[in-house]
Amino acid sequence: MRTKLPRASLGDTAYQRLRQMIVNGELSAGARVLENDCATRLGISRTPVREAIGRLTSEGLVRRPEGGTPVVHRISTDEIVEILHVRRLLEVEAARQAAGASGRDALLKLRGVFEAFLSGERPDAAAHLAADDELHERIAIMSGSRLLETLISDLKLKTRIFDKGSIPERFEPGCHEHIAIIDGIVSGDPERAQSAMKTHMDNLREGILNHLTRLF
Repeated sequence: MRTKLPRASLGDTAYQRLRQMIVNGELSAGARVLENDCATRLGISRTPVREAIGRLTSEGLVRRPEGGTPVVHRISTDEIVEILHVRRLLEVEAARQAAGASGRDALLKLRGVFEAFLSGERPDAAAHLAADDELHERIAIMSGSRLLETLISDLKLKTRIFDKGSIPERFEPGCHEHIAIIDGIVSGDPERAQSAMKTHMDNLREGILNHLTRLF
């Protein structure tokens, strides 16, 4: 039996679920996004699914060929390079603005998580990615800019399609880089914070592009 939720809530639910299915690869690049199939899969009507597909299309995660069926957009190497370039600019600025801002306790807690990752048993990909997402989200929030927060979140989502646990050699260096970013921000030194974020974003870009080179 379908749970009756407000239409807006159903539309948001459909959007979140379909977006997550794209990010985690359940709906792979080039896969058709059919209203009937998605509605059945999510247990809701076609209308909120149609609205969700429209939102995903406007974000560039789904494309609709002229007169054709919507499909999951296959992001090109050029696009991912551009996304990573813009992410670097935004996240470096977010780290600079976050330096010395309130919220250091949450960052120090995350620092402990990354230290535990390095010293103990290697976590599964989901736990690692959750900590990674939380750190970047927390820094964006600490920047005090809602625009930066939104833009970084949207671009990071697209990056996730390429780095979701598929680059194991980035695990240990990434943890060390995250700790350096946290230390820079907590120290209250904007230059140190942005330098650590620059290093992280440059290494992330290199890791993803090397991964794509091996794939193609």
